[in-house]
Amino acid sequence: MSLTLTSHEDTVILPPIISDDDVASDPEIWDVIIVGGGVAGSALAYAQAKDGRRVLLLERDLSQPDRIVGELLQPGGYLMLKRLGLESCVDGIDSIKVYGYALFKNGKQAVVHYPIEGYSPDVAGRSFHHGRFIQKLRNAAASCPSVTVRQGLVKRLVNDKGGEWQEGEVVTGVVYRHLPTGAGKAPLDRSARAHLTIVCDGMYSNLRKHLSTPKIVHPSFFVGLLLHNCKLPVPNHGHVVLAKPSPILFYPISSTEVRCLVDVPGEKLPSDLPAYLRATVAPEVPEPLRDAFLAALERPEAIRSMQNKLMPAAPLHQPGALLLGDAFNMRHPLTGGGMTVALSDCSLLADMLRPLPSLGDALATAQRTADFYTRRKPLSATINTLANALYRVFCFTGDPAQEEMRQACFDYLALGGVCSAGPISLLSGLNPRPFVLVRHFFMVALFGVGRLLLPRPSLRGVYMAMAVLAVACRIIFPIIVAEGLRAVFLPSLAPKPVVTVTPSGTVKRSTSLGVLASS
Repeated sequence: MSLTLTSHEDTVILPPIISDDDVASDPEIWDVIIVGGGVAGSALAYAQAKDGRRVLLLERDLSQPDRIVGELLQPGGYLMLKRLGLESCVDGIDSIKVYGYALFKNGKQAVVHYPIEGYSPDVAGRSFHHGRFIQKLRNAAASCPSVTVRQGLVKRLVNDKGGEWQEGEVVTGVVYRHLPTGAGKAPLDRSARAHLTIVCDGMYSNLRKHLSTPKIVHPSFFVGLLLHNCKLPVPNHGHVVLAKPSPILFYPISSTEVRCLVDVPGEKLPSDLPAYLRATVAPEVPEPLRDAFLAALERPEAIRSMQNKLMPAAPLHQPGALLLGDAFNMRHPLTGGGMTVALSDCSLLADMLRPLPSLGDALATAQRTADFYTRRKPLSATINTLANALYRVFCFTGDPAQEEMRQACFDYLALGGVCSAGPISLLSGLNPRPFVLVRHFFMVALFGVGRLLLPRPSLRGVYMAMAVLAVACRIIFPIIVAEGLRAVFLPSLAPKPVVTVTPSGTVKRSTSLGVLASS
């Protein structure tokens, strides 16, 4: 099915994906059921179909989504998209190539570029309307003969007897509310069985509690504005303003539109949001962008917000089921790393399942999915840690040591060369290695310390230098611990679940270290 863009006022809408409501042709047991047709679900459905699997992709709403995040794909994410054979999904949606970032602080500007030398000419970041990209991914999945895309809301997981799944049983499928799109067709509860059920139903997942022990933190909100016919100071670059009290982002999402995301710290938004944006945020916006920002505020109905969530991956390995995407793992969206992690997970999982001739061997499949949780860690934890640490560094707290660290980070990146190439290679997803992250994080801290101690150390300089190091440690170490120290730096030593599936369909789980938990 081809997708044709149609315009409604200033919004381009792609047609909904047609729900395949022919349940009579469903197999008795699918190879894979995927819950959620977002980035991870659609990409994985396509990958599994290319590997010869029968896939049921269930999505509660097949019309084009409308979100203010998920609009920037880093170059590393594009490479994963390309590895999956889905690079055409960024074509035909008025996407923009992005080559790096422009940073602004206290009237100063620094430009850093993605280290994409040596890659093919198409490798760059991409920014776009999130909904258009999703529809292209869904269309790619739906074009595969072995994928059935169906509109439905999954209500619960089921066991091998068709009853509601309980801890200690193998997941064998789902019960879902079928939402047919044809006229006169009423919603109906149906069940579907599969060798493997993959849950990637987004940040508001109602199934993650069965497959993980989530600890969700809400550090801030993103308030989104759409700027029309706004010329960015540095074309084809994202723009990050180290503002007070927290960062402001600008990036193009089409040839005529720029997205502005204002980070508003805290668990509640100001009662008068337009007034807050005018009084507190507008003075922090760089002069070339301020008029367009203020013009966008003249349409208060167009001011949108979304609560940011942080959630380290904490899986409970349940044979027959797997978590992916935002249902599984979330980091601060400041660095735009979410889609890179999701597509990397899809590519890794597809590679790990490919050698299995059939997913019907519950034990072999469970062992692969258990190992997946460990093997994904170095890349995902690097991107997660970078996002959460940068957010903490970029926020203004009023603490002099924190401000020294904040200024040191800006000045370090402004030096260019290896000082910017290393951190930007991490942010871009092109070199997501944990040791590189830690090295550059403390190089920034030591850069700040050196400025305080040279040319001759003073008592205040020594005190502030120690305080800056303390701030760096308080920021980075809790984040790494939350991600899992061994899993990040020494994944081969991390405890791995040992799974035994009994003839009755129950599960015995332990780890290589004898602990009854997942790694």
